[in-house]
Amino acid sequence: ISKLFGMAQSIMSVVNDTKFSSAVFLLTGIPGKEDVHLWISIPFSLMYVISIVGNSVILFIIKTDSSLHEPMYIFLSMLAITDLGLSISTIPTILGIYLFNSREISLNACFAQLFFIHFLAKIESSVLLLMAFDRFVAICNPLRYASILTLPRIAKMVLVFVLRGVAVALPFPFLLKRFQYCRANVLSHSYCLHQDVMKMACSDIKVNTIYGMFTTLFTLGLDSLLIFLSYVMILKTVLSIASHTECLRALNTCVSHLCAVLLFYIPDIGLAVIHRFGNSSSHLLRILLGYVYLLVPPLINPIVYSVKSKHLRARIIRAFVK
Repeated sequence: ISKLFGMAQSIMSVVNDTKFSSAVFLLTGIPGKEDVHLWISIPFSLMYVISIVGNSVILFIIKTDSSLHEPMYIFLSMLAITDLGLSISTIPTILGIYLFNSREISLNACFAQLFFIHFLAKIESSVLLLMAFDRFVAICNPLRYASILTLPRIAKMVLVFVLRGVAVALPFPFLLKRFQYCRANVLSHSYCLHQDVMKMACSDIKVNTIYGMFTTLFTLGLDSLLIFLSYVMILKTVLSIASHTECLRALNTCVSHLCAVLLFYIPDIGLAVIHRFGNSSSHLLRILLGYVYLLVPPLINPIVYSVKSKHLRARIIRAFVK
């Protein structure tokens, strides 16, 4: 009898493992708007096209124009690459819901998607920090700008931040893969996020919660603090400039970067707060913030930088006029 009981347990274990490996999550569109999903897909499709084309044009212009091979434009090209990655990682599942009502996503595909989303989000935060450092050096120590921001030094900083992004985001799929998911498995967003998926587990998620909070503080929290301190120093330097015209000219070089920082950090902070402390009444707000967080920066960043950067704008116009 004990042998038969052991065999039964083994069979049940295999069945459970099979069930676990073939389980799926259900992605969510906008609840209650299923009858207009096709219409909702139109703005998302436009955002996707504009994001891909806009960031690709910036990359092409910077790559082909040797006069733009400066630290500021190198960082801008990195921002464009990151925004392209975020668009490619998220928009397909979003359009799948609104165009084809394709809500199912396998566990492995979900874990892969959330890794790339979190990894690219950390990279975007790092790039915004590097751009703040670039503005800080250009305004506060312009005579040493070329000697401080050399290409080898930029490459080393980029490598450090890429390694940090991989090291921070890589544990997420493995921490989630050890769970079994016995709930409804209906996610809050049209894509997978660690803080959303871990709530579907029927196990203790304390380790995931602590690690998620640590990674947020270590990356986004630290980067935003350093960006803030950079702008405090920039403002202090600018206010010491006697000429009002020079003061405005110096601040004008920071406008596009400040827009990118606000577009990225405000929705991200709001989304993190709602996921941890929000209630059921904030579900729609969570969905909308999730779209703003990952879709608006790739859409707006190339537009803002093209408008505010005189050299980049002139080069883009010249390329299309030809």
